[in-house]
Amino acid sequence: MHKVLIVDDDPVQSRLTSEVVAKAGFTPLAVHSGAEALDVLRKTYGIGAMILDMVMPEMDGMSVLEALKRDGIAIPVIVQTAQTSLDTVISAMRLGAVDFFVKPVAPERITISLRNALKLGTLESSLKAERARKDGNFSFAHIVTKSPAMARTMTLGKKAAASTIPVLIEGESGTGKELLARAIQGSGERAGKPFVTVNCGAIPANLVESTLFGHVRGAFTGAIADAPGKFREAHNGTLFLDEVGELPLETQVKLLRALQEGEIEPVGAARPVKVNVRVISATNRRLLNLAREGSFREDLYYRLNVFPIYLPPLRERKDDIPGLVDHFIARFAAEEGRRVATISSDALDMLMGHDWPGNIRQLENAIFRAVVLAESPVLQPDDFPQILVAEKGREAARAESGGFTPAQPIHIDNAPPLPRLPDPTPAPVPDRFLDGAGNLLPLVEIERELIAFAIDHNAGRMAQVARQLGIGRSTLYRKLKEYGLEGMGAQDVA
Repeated sequence: MHKVLIVDDDPVQSRLTSEVVAKAGFTPLAVHSGAEALDVLRKTYGIGAMILDMVMPEMDGMSVLEALKRDGIAIPVIVQTAQTSLDTVISAMRLGAVDFFVKPVAPERITISLRNALKLGTLESSLKAERARKDGNFSFAHIVTKSPAMARTMTLGKKAAASTIPVLIEGESGTGKELLARAIQGSGERAGKPFVTVNCGAIPANLVESTLFGHVRGAFTGAIADAPGKFREAHNGTLFLDEVGELPLETQVKLLRALQEGEIEPVGAARPVKVNVRVISATNRRLLNLAREGSFREDLYYRLNVFPIYLPPLRERKDDIPGLVDHFIARFAAEEGRRVATISSDALDMLMGHDWPGNIRQLENAIFRAVVLAESPVLQPDDFPQILVAEKGREAARAESGGFTPAQPIHIDNAPPLPRLPDPTPAPVPDRFLDGAGNLLPLVEIERELIAFAIDHNAGRMAQVARQLGIGRSTLYRKLKEYGLEGMGAQDVA
């Protein structure tokens, strides 16, 4: 639920505005001076908008707007005053105010203005985060979180960003491991440089080496041109190895050498190639357990696990759900052209009580579906039928979701291996001209098989068989008798 900061030196007006804000479904925070407002903004997380009185002693509303702009505090501000001066309105709007009204104002007007401002603020934050992600400047400030469970993760991430140390991010699927990796890159010296992502579990085993290290033309069948590989694509930037625990053992050896020596060997190349890459790896399975089982090399584990960061699942940081919900509502409402502004307290309480086995990815999809199907500007519990059914404990929840969501959350210590894509290389087809030992078949046997195939292919029409084989019909009948195929001819018509 959004917090709204109310700045007004009149206690009566402040109380009335607070009641309107509370009835609209938001949490009011009232202060009585501009200096106090700035202090609260710097210390309090989750303030979504501010209602600011323009006429106050010592520090008036215009001074507050100037301080916000000077300090880079981005928050939607609605200004209110008893004055009707057009110059005041213009000045306030130039300093970043999103709306303006004159006292006294109807409660409905405040509610509508607040909802529009909150939606605009969240949408602007989403757009800035998306722009930063594409530019390689995504930072920790763009990560939507306020949960204490994330405090250590964020602290470790910021320390990792100040170094080039190899980082291993462990966490359940859907927790945002790639976003954390982007924040580490975007907050360090490689900000703005290439950020290349490789899903190690989604590459067929026989293509992993070529995908990572590249190949030269003619290195194998189908290699019609040189391919640089992901390491060279990420040169001077960051390579994000997602689900690194799914790499085949033979590829792990070459990855270890690439990390140790800072050079790669493209498939079929005559000499190694130097690369300057910062590697951040991630896994939804505990790498230590995989190393103990023998499915992951211990030496590579120690090389990757220099700076481990654990990303807690959503069920352990439910304080983040309100902010994530607002973020997704603003984003999907804008993308889909829907007039959805917020979520009801009942619906939010239901989402807060869910375990979210699919983590943030599942929450994102649930909000997407609700925004598209919603009939009102405020999301209600009925807009989340899958969550409703799951909360009632019915097995039908899995059937309705197509089996996408597991029945219970799965910790990374118990996560099963990901299904690997099938090998695209077709299985070898036995040559019809060779026997089981690889020797050529006698010509008589090959001719017998060809005639039998031709008869079957032409449905027993012997004249057509003879014509396609390029022999006379009398020759065909003689060969049928020689090979014991007399009974195959069904008809003898041209």
